[in-house]
Amino acid sequence: MSMHQGLDHLDLSTLPEAERADGWRRRLAVLGLAPAAEGEKVRSGTLDLMEAASSLRIGRFCAPGQALRPVAGQPATAPLLLILTLRSRGVLTSGARVQYFAQNDLTVVDQGQDWQIEWSADAKAVLLELPRALLSSRLGRYKPRLPLVLGASVAADMARSMLGVLGAQLDSLTQEDLTTGEGALLDLVCSALIQEADLDDGSMSTVQVAHFRRVAAAIDSRLTAAELTLGEIAEAAGLSQRYVQRLFELHGSTFQRHVRQKRLERSRADLLDMSQNAVSIAQIAHRWGFASASHFSRSFRDAFGITPRDLRDGNSAAPLPYAFRGHPGAPMTGAGGARPASPGTSAALSGGDLPTPGAAPDNTADFVLPARSDTVHWGHISRAIPPVLYVPSGAVIRVETLTQHGGDDYARFIEGDPGAESVFRWTRDGKTIDRRGAGPLDASIFGRGAGEGFGVHICTGPIHVKGAGPGDVLEVEILEIAPRPSANPAYPGKAFGSNASAWWGYQYSDPLQGTRRHETVTIFEVDLDRPEEARAIYQYEWTPQTDPFGVVHDTMDYPGIPVDHDRVDHRRSLTGITVPARPHFGFVGVAPREAEIVDSIPPGYFGGNVDNWRMGPGSKVYLPVAVDGALLSIGDGHFSQGDGEINGTGLEMSLTGTVRVRLHKVGADTVPHVRGLATPLIETPDEWVIQSFSFENHLRDLGRSAQTDVYTRSSVDHALRNAFRQARRFLMDTYGLTEDDSHALLSVAADFAVTQVADGNFGVHASIRKSLFDGRGPA
Repeated sequence: MSMHQGLDHLDLSTLPEAERADGWRRRLAVLGLAPAAEGEKVRSGTLDLMEAASSLRIGRFCAPGQALRPVAGQPATAPLLLILTLRSRGVLTSGARVQYFAQNDLTVVDQGQDWQIEWSADAKAVLLELPRALLSSRLGRYKPRLPLVLGASVAADMARSMLGVLGAQLDSLTQEDLTTGEGALLDLVCSALIQEADLDDGSMSTVQVAHFRRVAAAIDSRLTAAELTLGEIAEAAGLSQRYVQRLFELHGSTFQRHVRQKRLERSRADLLDMSQNAVSIAQIAHRWGFASASHFSRSFRDAFGITPRDLRDGNSAAPLPYAFRGHPGAPMTGAGGARPASPGTSAALSGGDLPTPGAAPDNTADFVLPARSDTVHWGHISRAIPPVLYVPSGAVIRVETLTQHGGDDYARFIEGDPGAESVFRWTRDGKTIDRRGAGPLDASIFGRGAGEGFGVHICTGPIHVKGAGPGDVLEVEILEIAPRPSANPAYPGKAFGSNASAWWGYQYSDPLQGTRRHETVTIFEVDLDRPEEARAIYQYEWTPQTDPFGVVHDTMDYPGIPVDHDRVDHRRSLTGITVPARPHFGFVGVAPREAEIVDSIPPGYFGGNVDNWRMGPGSKVYLPVAVDGALLSIGDGHFSQGDGEINGTGLEMSLTGTVRVRLHKVGADTVPHVRGLATPLIETPDEWVIQSFSFENHLRDLGRSAQTDVYTRSSVDHALRNAFRQARRFLMDTYGLTEDDSHALLSVAADFAVTQVADGNFGVHASIRKSLFDGRGPA
């Protein structure tokens, strides 16, 4: 990433594997934090830090769910720490006191006390360390009882917003910026503490405080019970009812008010939890002991200033106000009015007579996976897609793939091909495959279809590799790749490909003077008797196309639009030029774990739409496994492509590949070149190719809006920085080089190049010749 003076960045995936645990522990210690579990091994995560001149520190934390505590032995004058959770939810504990927090909650802790914070799942948070001297003059006689999850006061809301802005701008923040905002932020935090904190005014003795914590813990453990009485809690705490009632009086509350507030807090956490969206608000209310939904709604609004429905709706991802590759942009209306509902995939439409996945009928492979409507997924990947094939490690699989550009010339790509017809079938009555992307299922938003175009690739799979689990590495060896012959009898012995010079390409906003911005499609032909080259046969400029639902597409904005060739003018293209074959699959990926439905366009640590032409026959692709079974998908066939993929696509073609999958289990016996692997690694007969991106894990690092923000926040500078770091880690883990030796070798003998600037998450790769190490074996 682009660095500036003052920002200290740590990405565990760029450290040698043996150094990650200590590196994480050292970085946490800067903020007075330590892992709660001794010996816990954190394999991934990022932590950025910046310090102001006043010693105030700000950090940004992205990591798997884990528990943290303060470093032992800190003085009573230790700083306070603010923790704004941007993603995930969890629990804050201190002795018997338990508090729950969720997304956008702001926690205040005292580094000199004993407490523990635990995030239940992948977390992103902004941390601000406040020296006690900066707070004392503002707090005066007030001594807030910490730790504390702040509520809904105006000051707390403003502090959350300001801290969120600082975290979002941390990459470009300067020390001057931090110093400028320091005073206002301190005033807001202290105001929130004074207004909301349970102030320790000495009204309770030490013994009474301990008894109250015991009572509070008993309540927390029984919140789901609809009928919860003071007598039941007193008996559980081993105290008299009268005494418990007195404890609440000293605390400035009542038993009923305390129980209601705790239930509302737990309900709020569930409403902010995206994984709970399928659970109705009434069910959540009932879960936490509210018998009446209307009473719950009124109480919730009184406590948090917003209704449960508005809170949940506001937490949902909003449609984007801008367009990006695969996204249709603004809503459009069809000439024929509202589109009909899709009938979904039926046995008739899916092609019941098509080959089914299973054992190969010959000795060329162990399994065959044909491309048909029920063996592909279009425009998205997901850990929730049921596997279409189960294979053991070492299996050889023949995989058919279809290009998503088949609609560019239906007669040449699709007509007469039962598998392709079953996938692309789209009539005014519906589509065989309705979900063509990772967007909303509600087809009315843009009037086109489920998926709405977030993602474009037709991927065959997923393939479940038996025994694969998180932390393992999947090796995909590309044995053979061949073009899929056209099934139209008018084109015997031919295969066809398409190159779309599209609006998401690098060229689109940079035409020559006097040339308007436009899109073109160039159709190429391969003579299967000479499969080593392709020739362009014609080209046309995109003109508005009307799809079978009656929607007009001014641009190539939705996957699978059938082009009406009576509405475009064919012209000759690239006369006398042949394009040499570089057959490869642009998409080779396993399922990520961070999100349920993932746009197929931006690649990441899981592979996916890598678009590196080196992933061809004779190469091996190594991918970190994130979910059980790995769930491998393959697609986006390219007959050829150059580094950069400058106009937005390669020479897109339906291909059939033969691959061998091998599983590398994590452990002491792991082969050196996959140790610490956190991004895709490509091995060719002559080179190691370390693949990197602007964001190695955009789903983790960019938060809830990751799948949209990645398109606007990526840069080649970020990708180059990450490629350098990953290449350095590779040399240290694989060959045992020192940091300084790695720097020297990368500069004098490695080649860094731009993989692609077309896929949202830009790619840069480092190529390192194997021959450099002929006199030195792996570490």
